[in-house]
Amino acid sequence: MMRQLLFKLFELFLVRNHNQGLQIFRMKRNMFVACLCFSTIFACQNSEKNIVWKLWYEQPASDWNEALPVGNGRLGAMIFGEPAREHLQLNEETVWAGGPYNNVYPEFAPYIKEVRRLILNGQYAEAQSLADKKIASPQNGMPFQTMGDLCIDFPGHENYTDYYRDLDIENAISTVSYKVNGIRYMREVFSSFTDEVIIIRASADKASSLNAIVSLNSLQQHQIKVSQNNISMTGITTGHEGIPGQVKFTTLVKPVVKHGTIEQQDSVLVISNADEIILYLSAGTNFVNYHNLSADNNQKAWQMLKLALKKDYKTAKNNHIAFYKSYFDRVKLNLGSTDSVKNPTPVRLMDFRNGNDPHLAALYFQYGRYLLISSSQPGGQPATLQGIWNDHLNPPWDSKYTININCEMNYWPAEITNLTELNAPLFSMLKDLSVTGRESASGIYGARGWVVHHNTDIWRCTGVCDRAFYGLWPSGGNWLSQHLWQHFLFSGDTAFLKEYYTVMKGAAEFYADVLVKEPKTGYMVLCPSNSPENKYLNLASASAGTTMDNQLIFDIFSSVIRSARILGIDEAFADSLEILRDQLPPMQIGQHNQLQEWLFDWDNPEDKHRHVSHLYGLHPGSQISPYRTPELFQAAKQTLVYRGDESTGWSMGWKVNFWARLLDGNHAYKLITDQLTPAILPGREKAMGGTYNNLLDAHPPFQIDGNFGCTAGIAEMLLQSHDGFIFILPALPDQWQTGSVKGLKTRAGFEVDIIWENGKVKTLVIRSGLGGNCRIRTNVEILSSDETLLKKAEGENINPLFSVNIIKKPLISGKVVVKDLDLKNTYLYDFQTKRGGVYGFEKKIMK
Repeated sequence: MMRQLLFKLFELFLVRNHNQGLQIFRMKRNMFVACLCFSTIFACQNSEKNIVWKLWYEQPASDWNEALPVGNGRLGAMIFGEPAREHLQLNEETVWAGGPYNNVYPEFAPYIKEVRRLILNGQYAEAQSLADKKIASPQNGMPFQTMGDLCIDFPGHENYTDYYRDLDIENAISTVSYKVNGIRYMREVFSSFTDEVIIIRASADKASSLNAIVSLNSLQQHQIKVSQNNISMTGITTGHEGIPGQVKFTTLVKPVVKHGTIEQQDSVLVISNADEIILYLSAGTNFVNYHNLSADNNQKAWQMLKLALKKDYKTAKNNHIAFYKSYFDRVKLNLGSTDSVKNPTPVRLMDFRNGNDPHLAALYFQYGRYLLISSSQPGGQPATLQGIWNDHLNPPWDSKYTININCEMNYWPAEITNLTELNAPLFSMLKDLSVTGRESASGIYGARGWVVHHNTDIWRCTGVCDRAFYGLWPSGGNWLSQHLWQHFLFSGDTAFLKEYYTVMKGAAEFYADVLVKEPKTGYMVLCPSNSPENKYLNLASASAGTTMDNQLIFDIFSSVIRSARILGIDEAFADSLEILRDQLPPMQIGQHNQLQEWLFDWDNPEDKHRHVSHLYGLHPGSQISPYRTPELFQAAKQTLVYRGDESTGWSMGWKVNFWARLLDGNHAYKLITDQLTPAILPGREKAMGGTYNNLLDAHPPFQIDGNFGCTAGIAEMLLQSHDGFIFILPALPDQWQTGSVKGLKTRAGFEVDIIWENGKVKTLVIRSGLGGNCRIRTNVEILSSDETLLKKAEGENINPLFSVNIIKKPLISGKVVVKDLDLKNTYLYDFQTKRGGVYGFEKKIMK
C-alpha cells in the first residue's frame, strides 16, 4: 500500500511539472526509484532492529582467548570481566622491543649470486643448503610487546549471580554486569577515539556500594609511583637479538569518584563507599618514528590525561560513539536471523556448523570491520599480526608484520567495506620501507629501487628474516605496493597516485635490475626467491620464476606503466617496463590440471600446504577470470580442490575469497563454516584452525588476519569489481536466499546497496562518487525508471578505473584436456553516471 501511494504521489508530481521537459522527467523518475530502493532497504534493516550486534557471554573470560578487545587504533585492551578482579591487559601500538636498526648484511651478496647460479643450473638441494648456511640474519624482526595490566579488585564480589558481559560492536563499548547481595553492579569500558584514553566506569544501583583497589603492573622493566591520587607506571621495553630495548613508556591511571574516598596505599589506590568510579587510563611513549625516539613519554601521557579529564563521562562516551559510528555505520548487512541470536556467543559458535544462524556470519563480518577500525587509525601504526592486542613480550611470530600474506590480508576489507581511510597507516609504512628498503636493494642485491622480504616491524627492517627457507623472498614490498594501486582504482585520486608514484616506481626498479634469464625457458625470472613457505620436489624452497612472483611482478610493472601514463611522466621508464613485462613467464596449467606453483611442473596433488600463493592472480589479483581466462579459472579451481579446505584460520579466510572469485558461493560458505568452528572442542587436546570464543581467529594461536580475510571474503561473495565490471551477488550461497547489504564500495568510486530475494536481485541502488561509465553484471534482468539509461554492454569498459591488464596466453601441459567452462547466465549492462548521481534499479518482472 505504501509503495502504491508513493507512485500515485509521484504521478501527481509529474502532472504538475509537465512543462519542465522530458529530461527532468527522466531524472526525477530515476531518483524516485532510487528513493524507493533506499526506503525498502531501510525498512529491511529496521525489521532487524531488535537484533543486537553484540558478542555476549554468561561467564567471565577464563583466559585471554575469551577476553574482549577494545581499541582506538593506538591504545588497546583485552577485558576479562571477572567480578571480583577486573583485568585489562594493555597495549600501546609503539611498545616494541629493540630500537632503530636495519638487518642489511652486504656479506650476503656473493652467496645470493651463488645460490642463483646453483638454481639456474638445476642444483636445487645444493642451493638450499648454501642459502640455509650462509644467508641468516642475526636479527629477524623485533616483537610487538604488551605494555602491562590494569587490575581493579572488588572485595566481596567473589560470589555473584545474574552475570552478563558483552562487546557492543555498534558502539565500541564493552559491558559487564552482575549481582552481589541483591545489588546490581555494572562496568563499561571503551578506548576513546576522541580522547585517546581508556575509560572504565563502575556503577551500582545502591548508593555507597563501590569499594575497589586499583593497581598497575607489567612484564616490562618498570617502576610504579602513587601520588596525588594517581598511579604512574614508567618502563622500558626489552632488548631482542642484540638490539637493546629503547622504547620508554608511561602509563597513568586517574580515578574520579562520586561520593566516595580515595586512599593511597603503597603502589595501589583504595576507593571506598563510592556511588560511581570512573578510571581514566592514559599512555605515551618516546616514539616519534621508526628512526627517532626523542619524544617525552611522560609529557605525552599527562597531556592526553589532562585533556580527557576536562570532559564529563557522558560527553566523552557520546563523542567516542559518534566518531566510531562515522566508520561503522557506513555498511549494513542483513542475512536474516533465527532464534539462535538469543544464545550466548560460544553456544552460537558451537552450533553454527549444524544449525541455522545466518546472523552469526553477518556479526562476524561486522566484527572484522570493528577490529580494523579499532586497530588501524590514520596517523598511527598498521595493524600487526594480532592487531593491537598481545599479552606477551615474545609473542608468536613476534606479532610483527608478516608480509608474505598476513599484513596484506589485514587490509583487504578496507576498500570494499567502506573503510578506505584506515589504509593510511599501511601507506605510511610503505613510504618508510621505500627508504629503508633501498639499503637492502643496494647492499644485498646491488640494485636500484627498494626491497623488503617476508617480514618487517616498527623499525622498518627490510633484510632477510628467519631461515632462508622462509625468508629468501624479495617480494614483500611488491605485494604491499599493490594496495597503493588498488586504492587509486577505488578512489580515482590522482593526487594520491602522484604522492605514492615514487614508492611504486622504486619497487619496480628493483625487479627491473634483478631479473635474470632462465636458461631452459628463456624467460626473465626472479631468482633466488620462493613460493612462500612451501617446497618443491620435497627438498627445497629456493627457486626461480615461481608463479606468484611472476604474477606480482606483472602487476607492479603494469601499475607503474599505467600510473606513469596517467601522470604524464617517466615515458622511457614505462616503455622499458613494458618490454621487460613481455618477457615474464606466462601462467601454466600442469599435468594434474592444476595451476602450476613453480616454473616447472613439480606440483604434488597431495600437497595440503596452508599457503596457496600461486593463486594470488585469482585473489587479491585480477589476472584470472572466468570470462577472460577460462582455462586458468578452471586450473585455479582444481588447485584449490587439491589443497583442501580445512587449514589454519587465516588460510581458510583466504580460501573464502578464492571460492567467491570462483563464483561458488556454497563452497565459500563451507569455508566460513570451517572458519566459524571452535578452535578448542570438547575432547580435543590441541586447538585447531578456526575461531576462539571471543571470535578472534585461531591459526592457532591467535592471528587477526583470519578475521579480516573472512570479512573481505563475505563482501566478495556479495559484490566484486575487479574484472572490468561490478558483479552483483556473484557468489551467493543457498543459505542466504534473502537479505540486504548497504554501503559496499567498488572500483571507480561507486557505492552499492542491494536487496535480494530467492537468491536474485530485487532492488539495486548505485551512487556514483566520480561519474563515468558504470558496467554491472547481474543474475537477473533489471529495469531502470529511465528506459534510456541502461544499455547492453559491449566491448571493453570505457571507464579506465575498470580496465584490466591483458596477460599472456597460458601454457598448457600436453597431458591434460581443458573442458569448456559452464557459467550461469548473467546480464551485462552499461550506464553513464554523473558525479554524485544516485541510480535505482529493480528486477524485471517476467509476464
